[in-house]
Amino acid sequence: MLDLKFIRENQDLLKKSLSDRGLTLDLDNLFKSDEKRRKVLSELEALRQEKNLANDEITALLKAKVDAKPKIASMKEISLKIGKLEVDLKEIEVELDKVTLNIPNIPHDSIPRGDATCNKIVRTWGEPPKLNFKPKTHIELAQKLDIIDLGRATKITGTNFILYKGLGAKLERALINFMLDLHTKKHGYTEIFPPFLVNRASMTGTGQLPKLEEDMYRLKDDDLFLIPTAEVPVTNIFRDETLDEDKLPIYYVAYSACFRREAGSYGKDTKGLTRVHQFDKVEMVKFVRPETSYDELEKLVGNAEAVLQALGLPYRVVMLATKDLSFSASKCYDLEAYAVGVDKWLEVSSCSNFENFQARRANIKFRRKETKKTEFLHTLNGSGVAMARTVIAILENYQQEDGSILIPEVLRPYLDGRERIP
Repeated sequence: MLDLKFIRENQDLLKKSLSDRGLTLDLDNLFKSDEKRRKVLSELEALRQEKNLANDEITALLKAKVDAKPKIASMKEISLKIGKLEVDLKEIEVELDKVTLNIPNIPHDSIPRGDATCNKIVRTWGEPPKLNFKPKTHIELAQKLDIIDLGRATKITGTNFILYKGLGAKLERALINFMLDLHTKKHGYTEIFPPFLVNRASMTGTGQLPKLEEDMYRLKDDDLFLIPTAEVPVTNIFRDETLDEDKLPIYYVAYSACFRREAGSYGKDTKGLTRVHQFDKVEMVKFVRPETSYDELEKLVGNAEAVLQALGLPYRVVMLATKDLSFSASKCYDLEAYAVGVDKWLEVSSCSNFENFQARRANIKFRRKETKKTEFLHTLNGSGVAMARTVIAILENYQQEDGSILIPEVLRPYLDGRERIP
Protein backbone atom coordinates (compact mmCIF):
# COMPACT_ATOMS: atom_id res chain seq x y z
CA MET A 1 0.00 0.00 0.00
CA LEU A 2 1.34 3.41 -0.92
CA ASP A 3 1.28 6.22 1.62
CA LEU A 4 -1.31 8.92 0.84
CA LYS A 5 1.28 11.64 1.46
CA PHE A 6 3.65 9.89 -0.97
CA ILE A 7 0.85 9.66 -3.56
CA ARG A 8 -0.02 13.33 -3.09
CA GLU A 9 3.58 14.49 -3.44
CA ASN A 10 4.55 12.14 -6.29
CA GLN A 11 1.62 12.30 -8.67
CA ASP A 12 3.74 12.24 -11.83
CA LEU A 13 5.73 9.24 -10.57
CA LEU A 14 2.52 7.37 -9.76
CA LYS A 15 1.01 8.11 -13.17
CA LYS A 16 4.20 6.89 -14.85
CA SER A 17 4.18 3.77 -12.67
CA LEU A 18 0.62 2.95 -13.70
CA SER A 19 1.49 3.59 -17.33
CA ASP A 20 4.54 1.31 -17.08
CA ARG A 21 2.27 -1.42 -15.70
CA GLY A 22 -0.30 -0.83 -18.44
CA LEU A 23 -2.97 0.23 -15.94
CA THR A 24 -5.39 3.13 -15.66
CA LEU A 25 -6.95 4.36 -12.41
CA ASP A 26 -9.16 7.35 -11.65
CA LEU A 27 -6.68 9.33 -9.58
CA ASP A 28 -8.61 12.62 -9.80
CA ASN A 29 -11.32 11.28 -7.47
CA LEU A 30 -8.60 10.03 -5.14
CA PHE A 31 -7.04 13.47 -4.89
CA LYS A 32 -10.46 15.12 -4.39
CA SER A 33 -11.32 12.65 -1.61
CA ASP A 34 -7.92 13.18 0.00
CA GLU A 35 -8.42 16.97 -0.04
CA LYS A 36 -11.88 16.53 1.48
CA ARG A 37 -10.45 14.22 4.14
CA ARG A 38 -7.77 16.72 5.14
CA LYS A 39 -10.38 19.50 5.37
CA VAL A 40 -12.62 17.39 7.64
CA LEU A 41 -9.61 16.44 9.80
CA SER A 42 -8.71 20.11 10.17
CA GLU A 43 -12.27 20.98 11.22
CA LEU A 44 -12.32 18.06 13.65
CA GLU A 45 -9.06 19.14 15.24
CA ALA A 46 -10.36 22.70 15.71
CA LEU A 47 -13.65 21.47 17.22
CA ARG A 48 -11.88 19.06 19.57
CA GLN A 49 -9.68 21.90 20.82
CA GLU A 50 -12.77 24.06 21.26
CA LYS A 51 -14.47 21.25 23.19
CA ASN A 52 -11.45 20.83 25.47
CA LEU A 53 -11.42 24.57 26.21
CA ALA A 54 -15.17 24.55 26.88
CA ASN A 55 -14.74 21.60 29.21
CA ASP A 56 -12.06 23.49 31.16
CA GLU A 57 -14.33 26.56 31.35
CA ILE A 58 -17.26 24.49 32.61
CA THR A 59 -15.05 22.95 35.30
CA ALA A 60 -13.94 26.45 36.38
CA LEU A 61 -17.55 27.78 36.42
CA LEU A 62 -18.81 24.85 38.47
CA LYS A 63 -15.91 25.29 40.89
CA ALA A 64 -16.80 28.98 41.24
CA LYS A 65 -20.48 27.99 41.65
CA VAL A 66 -21.44 30.03 38.58
CA ASP A 67 -24.26 28.94 36.23
CA ALA A 68 -22.59 26.75 33.55
CA LYS A 69 -25.75 25.74 31.62
CA PRO A 70 -25.14 28.03 28.60
CA LYS A 71 -21.57 26.72 28.24
CA ILE A 72 -22.76 23.10 28.68
CA ALA A 73 -25.36 23.63 25.92
CA SER A 74 -22.62 25.10 23.73
CA MET A 75 -20.38 22.08 24.36
CA LYS A 76 -23.21 19.70 23.45
CA GLU A 77 -23.53 21.47 20.08
CA ILE A 78 -19.81 21.09 19.53
CA SER A 79 -20.05 17.37 20.41
CA LEU A 80 -22.84 16.91 17.86
CA LYS A 81 -20.74 18.58 15.17
CA ILE A 82 -17.77 16.39 16.08
CA GLY A 83 -19.95 13.24 15.87
CA LYS A 84 -21.23 14.20 12.40
CA LEU A 85 -17.74 14.99 11.13
CA GLU A 86 -16.41 11.68 12.48
CA VAL A 87 -19.08 9.84 10.48
CA ASP A 88 -18.20 11.90 7.41
CA LEU A 89 -14.50 11.13 7.90
CA LYS A 90 -15.17 7.39 8.17
CA GLU A 91 -17.15 7.43 4.91
CA ILE A 92 -14.39 9.37 3.14
CA GLU A 93 -11.71 6.97 4.41
CA VAL A 94 -13.72 3.95 3.18
CA GLU A 95 -13.88 5.53 -0.26
CA LEU A 96 -10.16 6.31 -0.14
CA ASP A 97 -9.36 2.73 0.84
CA LYS A 98 -11.29 1.43 -2.17
CA VAL A 99 -8.88 3.31 -4.40
CA THR A 100 -5.60 3.12 -2.49
CA LEU A 101 -5.90 -0.64 -1.88
CA ASN A 102 -6.11 -1.10 -5.65
CA ILE A 103 -3.01 0.96 -6.46
CA PRO A 104 -0.07 -1.37 -7.20
CA ASN A 105 3.48 -0.94 -5.96
CA ILE A 106 5.96 1.31 -7.79
CA PRO A 107 8.23 -0.76 -10.09
CA HIS A 108 11.94 -0.47 -9.33
CA ASP A 109 14.01 1.62 -11.75
CA SER A 110 16.24 -1.34 -12.62
CA ILE A 111 13.57 -3.54 -14.21
CA PRO A 112 12.62 -3.46 -17.93
CA ARG A 113 9.64 -1.41 -19.03
CA GLY A 114 7.10 -3.31 -21.11
CA ASP A 115 5.18 -6.59 -21.27
CA ALA A 116 6.38 -10.19 -20.85
CA THR A 117 8.26 -10.03 -24.15
CA CYS A 118 10.56 -7.48 -22.47
CA ASN A 119 11.47 -9.80 -19.58
CA LYS A 120 15.24 -10.06 -19.28
CA ILE A 121 17.14 -13.36 -18.95
CA VAL A 122 19.76 -12.56 -16.32
CA ARG A 123 21.61 -15.90 -16.34
CA THR A 124 21.22 -19.58 -17.07
CA TRP A 125 22.55 -22.68 -15.32
CA GLY A 126 23.04 -26.17 -16.73
CA GLU A 127 22.26 -27.54 -20.16
CA PRO A 128 18.94 -29.04 -21.31
CA PRO A 129 19.33 -32.84 -21.46
CA LYS A 130 20.00 -34.40 -24.86
CA LEU A 131 18.25 -37.76 -24.92
CA ASN A 132 19.00 -40.39 -27.57
CA PHE A 133 15.33 -41.36 -27.67
CA LYS A 134 12.04 -39.49 -28.05
CA PRO A 135 11.23 -38.08 -24.61
CA LYS A 136 7.87 -38.72 -23.03
CA THR A 137 5.86 -36.08 -21.18
CA HIS A 138 5.37 -36.29 -17.43
CA ILE A 139 1.76 -37.33 -18.07
CA GLU A 140 2.82 -40.36 -20.10
CA LEU A 141 5.56 -41.25 -17.62
CA ALA A 142 3.33 -40.89 -14.55
CA GLN A 143 0.56 -42.99 -16.07
CA LYS A 144 2.97 -45.78 -17.06
CA LEU A 145 4.61 -45.79 -13.61
CA ASP A 146 1.23 -45.41 -11.83
CA ILE A 147 2.55 -42.62 -9.58
CA ILE A 148 0.03 -39.87 -10.43
CA ASP A 149 -3.68 -40.42 -11.12
CA LEU A 150 -5.21 -37.30 -12.66
CA GLY A 151 -8.39 -39.10 -13.69
CA ARG A 152 -9.30 -40.13 -10.16
CA ALA A 153 -8.28 -36.70 -8.82
CA THR A 154 -10.87 -35.26 -11.20
CA LYS A 155 -13.46 -37.74 -9.91
CA ILE A 156 -12.68 -36.86 -6.28
CA THR A 157 -12.58 -33.08 -6.70
CA GLY A 158 -12.54 -31.73 -10.26
CA THR A 159 -10.18 -30.92 -13.11
CA ASN A 160 -6.65 -29.68 -12.45
CA PHE A 161 -6.19 -31.39 -9.10
CA ILE A 162 -3.50 -33.99 -8.35
CA LEU A 163 -3.59 -37.43 -6.75
CA TYR A 164 -0.06 -38.67 -6.07
CA LYS A 165 0.33 -42.43 -5.49
CA GLY A 166 3.03 -44.69 -4.08
CA LEU A 167 6.46 -43.48 -5.14
CA GLY A 168 4.88 -40.35 -6.61
CA ALA A 169 3.60 -39.36 -3.17
CA LYS A 170 6.93 -40.29 -1.62
CA LEU A 171 8.82 -38.20 -4.21
CA GLU A 172 6.65 -35.20 -3.36
CA ARG A 173 7.33 -35.65 0.35
CA ALA A 174 11.04 -36.12 -0.31
CA LEU A 175 11.18 -32.81 -2.21
CA ILE A 176 9.43 -30.95 0.63
CA ASN A 177 11.74 -32.36 3.30
CA PHE A 178 14.87 -31.81 1.21
CA MET A 179 14.00 -28.15 0.59
CA LEU A 180 13.12 -27.44 4.23
CA ASP A 181 16.36 -29.07 5.36
CA LEU A 182 18.41 -27.10 2.82
CA HIS A 183 16.94 -23.73 3.79
CA THR A 184 17.05 -24.30 7.54
CA LYS A 185 20.47 -25.98 7.75
CA LYS A 186 22.40 -24.06 5.10
CA HIS A 187 20.57 -20.78 4.46
CA GLY A 188 19.67 -19.69 7.99
CA TYR A 189 15.86 -19.87 7.85
CA THR A 190 13.60 -20.78 10.75
CA GLU A 191 10.90 -23.30 9.84
CA ILE A 192 7.24 -22.33 10.24
CA PHE A 193 4.19 -24.55 9.81
CA PRO A 194 1.36 -22.05 9.27
CA PRO A 195 -2.44 -22.34 9.05
CA PHE A 196 -3.73 -23.02 5.54
CA LEU A 197 -6.76 -20.79 6.15
CA VAL A 198 -6.41 -17.06 6.78
CA ASN A 199 -8.76 -14.15 7.43
CA ARG A 200 -9.51 -11.20 5.19
CA ALA A 201 -7.09 -8.90 7.03
CA SER A 202 -4.22 -11.30 6.29
CA MET A 203 -5.08 -11.52 2.59
CA THR A 204 -5.37 -7.73 2.40
CA GLY A 205 -2.07 -7.26 4.22
CA THR A 206 -0.06 -9.10 1.58
CA GLY A 207 -1.96 -7.61 -1.36
CA GLN A 208 -4.12 -10.50 -2.58
CA LEU A 209 -7.24 -8.55 -1.64
CA PRO A 210 -9.15 -6.76 -2.92
CA LYS A 211 -7.42 -7.02 -6.32
CA LEU A 212 -7.27 -10.82 -6.71
CA GLU A 213 -10.31 -12.01 -4.78
CA GLU A 214 -11.82 -13.82 -7.77
CA ASP A 215 -8.72 -16.03 -7.97
CA MET A 216 -9.00 -17.16 -4.34
CA TYR A 217 -10.93 -19.99 -2.70
CA ARG A 218 -13.15 -18.50 0.01
CA LEU A 219 -15.23 -20.05 2.79
CA LYS A 220 -18.18 -17.68 2.62
CA ASP A 221 -19.73 -18.70 5.97
CA ASP A 222 -16.55 -17.80 7.87
CA ASP A 223 -15.02 -15.25 5.47
CA LEU A 224 -11.77 -17.25 5.51
CA PHE A 225 -9.56 -17.97 2.52
CA LEU A 226 -7.52 -21.00 1.53
CA ILE A 227 -3.99 -19.65 1.15
CA PRO A 228 -2.55 -19.11 -2.35
CA THR A 229 0.95 -19.35 -0.83
CA ALA A 230 2.52 -19.59 2.62
CA GLU A 231 3.66 -16.00 2.07
CA VAL A 232 0.25 -14.87 3.37
CA PRO A 233 0.18 -16.44 6.86
CA VAL A 234 3.94 -16.11 7.37
CA THR A 235 4.10 -12.40 6.48
CA ASN A 236 1.12 -11.75 8.76
CA ILE A 237 2.89 -13.25 11.76
CA PHE A 238 4.03 -9.70 12.58
CA ARG A 239 0.92 -7.80 11.46
CA ASP A 240 0.30 -4.77 13.71
CA GLU A 241 3.62 -5.28 15.50
CA THR A 242 6.80 -3.21 15.92
CA LEU A 243 10.07 -5.16 16.00
CA ASP A 244 13.39 -4.06 17.44
CA GLU A 245 16.02 -3.38 14.79
CA ASP A 246 18.46 -5.88 16.26
CA LYS A 247 15.92 -8.67 15.56
CA LEU A 248 16.31 -8.05 11.82
CA PRO A 249 16.75 -9.69 9.43
CA ILE A 250 14.26 -12.45 10.12
CA TYR A 251 14.19 -15.39 7.71
CA TYR A 252 11.25 -17.82 7.77
CA VAL A 253 10.62 -20.85 5.57
CA ALA A 254 7.36 -22.79 5.40
CA TYR A 255 5.83 -25.69 3.56
CA SER A 256 2.18 -25.37 2.64
CA ALA A 257 -0.37 -26.60 0.20
CA CYS A 258 -1.38 -23.69 -2.05
CA PHE A 259 -4.84 -23.11 -3.51
CA ARG A 260 -5.60 -20.98 -6.57
CA ARG A 261 -8.71 -20.91 -8.70
CA GLU A 262 -6.65 -19.81 -11.73
CA ALA A 263 -9.67 -17.78 -12.81
CA GLY A 264 -7.70 -16.09 -15.58
CA SER A 265 -6.11 -19.24 -17.02
CA TYR A 266 -8.54 -19.75 -19.92
CA GLY A 267 -6.53 -20.53 -23.06
CA LYS A 268 -3.34 -21.32 -21.12
CA ASP A 269 -1.67 -24.73 -21.00
CA THR A 270 -3.41 -26.61 -18.20
CA LYS A 271 -2.39 -30.19 -19.05
CA GLY A 272 -1.05 -32.51 -16.39
CA LEU A 273 0.76 -30.70 -13.58
CA THR A 274 1.42 -27.52 -15.55
CA ARG A 275 -1.35 -25.41 -14.01
CA VAL A 276 -3.26 -26.89 -11.09
CA HIS A 277 -5.62 -25.58 -8.43
CA GLN A 278 -3.77 -27.17 -5.50
CA PHE A 279 -0.02 -27.67 -5.27
CA ASP A 280 2.73 -27.93 -2.67
CA LYS A 281 5.32 -25.25 -2.16
CA VAL A 282 8.17 -24.35 0.15
CA GLU A 283 8.16 -20.58 0.67
CA MET A 284 10.86 -18.27 1.99
CA VAL A 285 9.86 -14.97 3.64
CA LYS A 286 12.19 -12.21 4.83
CA PHE A 287 11.67 -9.21 7.13
CA VAL A 288 14.57 -6.79 6.67
CA ARG A 289 15.79 -3.21 7.10
CA PRO A 290 14.99 -1.02 4.06
CA GLU A 291 18.63 -0.28 3.24
CA THR A 292 19.46 -4.00 2.86
CA SER A 293 16.40 -5.24 0.99
CA TYR A 294 17.87 -5.37 -2.52
CA ASP A 295 20.95 -7.25 -1.33
CA GLU A 296 18.55 -9.58 0.46
CA LEU A 297 16.63 -10.10 -2.79
CA GLU A 298 19.76 -11.30 -4.58
CA LYS A 299 20.50 -13.70 -1.68
CA LEU A 300 16.91 -14.93 -1.82
CA VAL A 301 17.24 -15.74 -5.51
CA GLY A 302 20.49 -17.56 -4.74
CA ASN A 303 18.71 -19.66 -2.09
CA ALA A 304 16.09 -20.73 -4.65
CA GLU A 305 18.77 -21.42 -7.25
CA ALA A 306 20.56 -23.70 -4.78
CA VAL A 307 17.52 -26.00 -4.80
CA LEU A 308 17.53 -26.37 -8.57
CA GLN A 309 21.29 -26.81 -8.73
CA ALA A 310 21.19 -29.55 -6.09
CA LEU A 311 18.44 -31.28 -8.09
CA GLY A 312 20.51 -30.93 -11.27
CA LEU A 313 17.73 -29.12 -13.15
CA PRO A 314 18.73 -26.67 -15.91
CA TYR A 315 17.16 -23.29 -15.25
CA ARG A 316 17.26 -19.62 -16.12
CA VAL A 317 16.76 -16.52 -13.99
CA VAL A 318 14.40 -13.97 -15.55
CA MET A 319 13.91 -10.37 -14.40
CA LEU A 320 10.27 -9.45 -14.95
CA ALA A 321 9.25 -6.36 -16.87
CA THR A 322 6.76 -3.85 -15.46
CA LYS A 323 3.62 -5.25 -17.13
CA ASP A 324 4.48 -8.79 -15.98
CA LEU A 325 5.15 -7.75 -12.39
CA SER A 326 2.79 -8.84 -9.62
CA PHE A 327 0.56 -6.26 -7.93
CA SER A 328 2.59 -5.97 -4.71
CA ALA A 329 6.14 -6.39 -6.03
CA SER A 330 8.62 -3.65 -6.79
CA LYS A 331 11.08 -6.08 -8.38
CA CYS A 332 10.79 -9.78 -9.17
CA TYR A 333 12.93 -12.58 -10.57
CA ASP A 334 11.34 -15.77 -11.91
CA LEU A 335 13.28 -19.02 -11.97
CA GLU A 336 12.30 -21.24 -14.88
CA ALA A 337 13.34 -24.91 -15.00
CA TYR A 338 13.62 -26.66 -18.34
CA ALA A 339 11.55 -29.81 -18.95
CA VAL A 340 12.55 -31.89 -21.98
CA GLY A 341 9.27 -33.80 -22.45
CA VAL A 342 7.14 -30.70 -22.97
CA ASP A 343 10.19 -28.80 -24.31
CA LYS A 344 9.40 -25.73 -22.19
CA TRP A 345 10.85 -23.49 -19.52
CA LEU A 346 8.50 -23.74 -16.54
CA GLU A 347 8.26 -21.14 -13.79
CA VAL A 348 9.09 -22.87 -10.49
CA SER A 349 9.92 -19.84 -8.34
CA SER A 350 9.21 -16.13 -8.07
CA CYS A 351 11.42 -14.04 -5.79
CA SER A 352 10.11 -10.55 -5.00
CA ASN A 353 11.01 -7.45 -3.05
CA PHE A 354 7.87 -5.63 -1.92
CA GLU A 355 9.82 -2.84 -0.20
CA ASN A 356 7.41 -1.41 2.44
CA PHE A 357 4.27 -2.02 0.36
CA GLN A 358 3.09 -5.07 2.32
CA ALA A 359 4.44 -3.77 5.62
CA ARG A 360 2.37 -0.61 5.29
CA ARG A 361 -0.79 -2.60 4.49
CA ALA A 362 -0.13 -5.02 7.37
CA ASN A 363 1.28 -2.33 9.70
CA ILE A 364 4.61 -4.06 10.35
CA LYS A 365 7.24 -1.66 11.70
CA PHE A 366 10.65 -1.76 13.32
CA ARG A 367 12.32 0.54 15.84
CA ARG A 368 15.75 1.98 15.01
CA LYS A 369 18.27 1.08 17.68
CA GLU A 370 20.00 4.48 17.74
CA THR A 371 17.15 6.94 17.24
CA LYS A 372 14.26 4.85 18.67
CA LYS A 373 12.18 6.04 15.71
CA THR A 374 9.80 3.57 14.09
CA GLU A 375 9.36 2.96 10.37
CA PHE A 376 7.98 0.31 8.07
CA LEU A 377 10.36 -2.55 7.36
CA HIS A 378 10.74 -4.28 3.97
CA THR A 379 9.31 -7.72 3.18
CA LEU A 380 10.48 -10.22 0.57
CA ASN A 381 9.35 -13.66 -0.42
CA GLY A 382 10.42 -16.37 -2.81
CA SER A 383 9.41 -19.89 -3.73
CA GLY A 384 12.03 -22.29 -2.60
CA VAL A 385 10.55 -23.93 -4.71
CA ALA A 386 7.05 -24.78 -6.04
CA MET A 387 6.54 -28.49 -6.42
CA ALA A 388 4.21 -29.37 -9.31
CA ARG A 389 6.35 -28.00 -12.13
CA THR A 390 9.54 -29.11 -10.38
CA VAL A 391 8.11 -32.64 -10.43
CA ILE A 392 7.48 -32.21 -14.18
CA ALA A 393 11.13 -31.26 -14.70
CA ILE A 394 12.43 -34.19 -12.62
CA LEU A 395 10.23 -36.80 -14.30
CA GLU A 396 10.98 -35.57 -17.80
CA ASN A 397 14.69 -34.73 -17.48
CA TYR A 398 15.60 -37.87 -15.52
CA GLN A 399 13.56 -40.29 -17.64
CA GLN A 400 15.29 -43.35 -19.05
CA GLU A 401 14.58 -45.10 -22.34
CA ASP A 402 12.76 -47.92 -20.52
CA GLY A 403 10.37 -45.41 -18.94
CA SER A 404 11.91 -45.47 -15.47
CA ILE A 405 13.04 -42.29 -13.70
CA LEU A 406 16.45 -41.78 -12.11
CA ILE A 407 16.08 -40.08 -8.75
CA PRO A 408 18.29 -36.99 -8.19
CA GLU A 409 21.07 -37.96 -5.81
CA VAL A 410 20.13 -35.40 -3.13
CA LEU A 411 16.65 -36.93 -2.84
CA ARG A 412 17.78 -40.54 -2.42
CA PRO A 413 18.30 -40.34 1.37
CA TYR A 414 14.64 -39.26 1.62
CA LEU A 415 13.56 -42.24 -0.50
CA ASP A 416 15.25 -45.02 1.50
CA GLY A 417 18.29 -44.89 -0.79
CA ARG A 418 16.23 -45.76 -3.87
CA GLU A 419 17.99 -44.79 -7.12
CA ARG A 420 15.10 -44.89 -9.55
CA ILE A 421 11.33 -45.13 -10.02
CA PRO A 422 10.06 -47.84 -10.10
